[in-house]
Amino acid sequence: MEGAELAVKIFSIWLTLVLGFILLPSAFGVSLGISEIYMKILVKTLEWATLRIEKSVPEESFIKNSASVGIIQRDESPMEKGLSGLRGRDFELSDVFYFSKKGLEAIVEDEVTQRFSSEELVSWNLLTRTNINFQYISPRLTMVWVVGVMVRYCVLLPLRVTLAFIGISLLVIGTTLVGQLPDSSLKNWLSELVHLTCCRICVRALSGTIHYHNKQYRPQKGGICVANHTSPIDVLILTTDGCYAMVGQVHGGLMGIIQRAMVKACPHVWFERSEMKDRHQVTKRLKEHIADKKKLPILIFPEGTCINNTSVMMFKKGSFEIGGTIYPVAIKYNPQFGDAFWNSSKYNMVSYLLRMMTSWAIVCDVWYMPPMTKEEGEDAVQFANRVKSAIARQGGLTELPWDGGLKRAKVKDTFREEQQKNYSKMIVGNGSLNSESD
Repeated sequence: MEGAELAVKIFSIWLTLVLGFILLPSAFGVSLGISEIYMKILVKTLEWATLRIEKSVPEESFIKNSASVGIIQRDESPMEKGLSGLRGRDFELSDVFYFSKKGLEAIVEDEVTQRFSSEELVSWNLLTRTNINFQYISPRLTMVWVVGVMVRYCVLLPLRVTLAFIGISLLVIGTTLVGQLPDSSLKNWLSELVHLTCCRICVRALSGTIHYHNKQYRPQKGGICVANHTSPIDVLILTTDGCYAMVGQVHGGLMGIIQRAMVKACPHVWFERSEMKDRHQVTKRLKEHIADKKKLPILIFPEGTCINNTSVMMFKKGSFEIGGTIYPVAIKYNPQFGDAFWNSSKYNMVSYLLRMMTSWAIVCDVWYMPPMTKEEGEDAVQFANRVKSAIARQGGLTELPWDGGLKRAKVKDTFREEQQKNYSKMIVGNGSLNSESD
């Protein structure tokens, strides 16, 4: 009995501390300064670890490795320039060398698949091992790492699991209760309050530190918010500062329970798998949503898959065919404190959440950008590319033309045919010019 009473007492103290110092402040969007102190200690510790590693590494090697993590140096010149030094007139057999070189570059280090693996860090963050300076680990640094493991798994993990459980439970219960009310301004207000409160609690469960910039450009009702996509927690990051109508496929299990509860209180747009394949049906439902200026802005990730937060890949044009005002948002995570990227082909959701909850913290910057609309004579693809370029520039990300669907699919034949057409145009063009001069 004494053991049971002791366990109950410890559990009661634990819940009281969680409720008083974390749960209630996060629910009201107030900080007691605990997370700031934690981040200062963490930054000092990581700075010390970096200095210890630098002292053990030859200066030339550290500078070389810090400058670039690339394997090869690419020649980014266009096809015409690349072939100019090899070819004479018409077709030359030496042209094969240019295409062989490009093919070998893609095999050694292509610019697509590396975007689906975690970003390489310049120095060890006492969390994720890096390829650079891997061997330069001192006994003192190892002891600090061991202490860090104990803190992350024995203190932070139980605390974060408790907060996540409370946040998700309140979200399901709160949205279910609010969903029973008749449609009114009161219901909308309560729904937004429940979503904001629960998302703030869940962000605290990840020790999230978010810096929002240009809040005057926050997405407005009746608009469409588009952002680069790194992780499922992108939704939590954005919803902590404002409510959105989610767009996505209906799921089963725990995710399905959450979706069904949320849609009762807020007009989220969930699609069955059969509807997702019907593009016209999806477009129709989204147009109906943005036509009502009283409804929350739609949140869409046009890349369609998670990228490792170093780049922005092709935006699907469907989001830009709907019409309405686009509110671009750039999200940039700091990988020094934790890797937010979800490699869905390597980790399932449970493994990913475990990695998140055993990280030091999730630190990121969010930039709201001025609203954008389609210009006269601009089609959906051009509009999507213009928005993508703006997000890439603001977030300091590399802009890539490739489809994120290449993560699981083969390259489309159209990409290969495009290169063939470009080469054939060169041949035909040179041939016609030569024949005219003759």
